[in-house]
Amino acid sequence: MLGAGALALALALTIGGSGSHARAHESVAHATGPQAAAGAGARREQQAHSRTVAVEYASSAPMQRLIALGRPVYCAPRRGNEVALTFDDGPGPYTRLVLAKLRKHHVRATFFVVGRNIGLVPGATRSERALGAVGDHTFTHPLLTALAPSAAEGEIVRTQLALARSSGGPVVLFRPPYGGHDAAVDGIARRHGLLEILWSVDSADSLGADYLQIAHNVIAGLHPGAIILMHENHGQTVRALLAIFAALQRRRLRAVSVPQLLTDDPPAARQLRAGQPACGVASATHGNGD
Repeated sequence: MLGAGALALALALTIGGSGSHARAHESVAHATGPQAAAGAGARREQQAHSRTVAVEYASSAPMQRLIALGRPVYCAPRRGNEVALTFDDGPGPYTRLVLAKLRKHHVRATFFVVGRNIGLVPGATRSERALGAVGDHTFTHPLLTALAPSAAEGEIVRTQLALARSSGGPVVLFRPPYGGHDAAVDGIARRHGLLEILWSVDSADSLGADYLQIAHNVIAGLHPGAIILMHENHGQTVRALLAIFAALQRRRLRAVSVPQLLTDDPPAARQLRAGQPACGVASATHGNGD
């Protein structure tokens, strides 16, 4: 177990620009001279602002209350007009394409990152934070309930620290691989200031669904408060995104980060105790994730 001092140092990281991690192929077109410098400066300013907003939501009073309660969150109440799209298992080969689609359509999301994948796409986790939020998805993606508590803790804390460094801010969200958790895993998350986020709707992309079925599964569960499980390393998921974005528009729903969803409309303790059934989603959309 890492000491409190090391953890506090990581969580106190300042929010910085994307710096040397930015890659030219993220841009659709390239300009030169003063115009290019002005455009790049505006982009950096916008990214810094987005990361600052993300941190403010993550440290909000409702979020801190939920962390203190120490229960997994499956969804928010149905009172508002917000949903949370979440992507697991990145960064990977489709990450930049997912980010480009989200930017183009002004859609925010939350990314649950596997620690060992952070270096595969340099700068990706900063871009992901700027587009919503990032969360801990362990370092090697094991079934945590099959590990000794000390090994499970190492998987979680190692990623929390690495992701804080790479993304430029504190990490307060955690999703166990396969949705596998028990009292020991829940306790580890709570001790390290992590809010455990599960889901109310499974897109089934990790189960081999094609893009039409992925879109159908997600759209069927698009209601206020929903937390949608997807994966950023499946090409079929990327293909399904435009249909999902169109459905959001038709239903006048806003896709926001998990911290914003839970800050704007936090679940009560009674809803947390009830678990996934309180989300009111048909059993056909439930799954074990990946």
